[in-house]
Amino acid sequence: MVTDPIADYLTRIRNAQMANHRIVEIPASNLKKRITEILYDKGYILKYKFEEDNKQGIIKIALKYDAVTKQPAIKSLERISRPGLRTYAKPDEFRRVKNGLGVAIISTSKGVMTDKEAKIQNVGGEVLCNIY
Repeated sequence: MVTDPIADYLTRIRNAQMANHRIVEIPASNLKKRITEILYDKGYILKYKFEEDNKQGIIKIALKYDAVTKQPAIKSLERISRPGLRTYAKPDEFRRVKNGLGVAIISTSKGVMTDKEAKIQNVGGEVLCNIY
């Protein structure tokens, strides 16, 4: 049993990139699906597919690498709020990730979104992770 599914999600992506895998399979949940959509929208992954099985489903993610250097598009995946220490922030308290180059994923009352979207909608929430 996994106690922190978001940390497991990020670790699976991190490990697959270190092993230079093209595709990674992750057990699905609505929160993980939304994080995957954000990663795709921001250009960190090539594509994704949600597959149904008789249980919770599977997310298949095609990882993105630089064509010349073969380096992964995601340099850093960092879990911020964790089960032992939740981290919440108001819109004016959001910290910039890598001087604005990265993105923070926030779980708000209006759904999971990036820090920039949450700031525009003026909603705070739990800071799930930082991606650069």
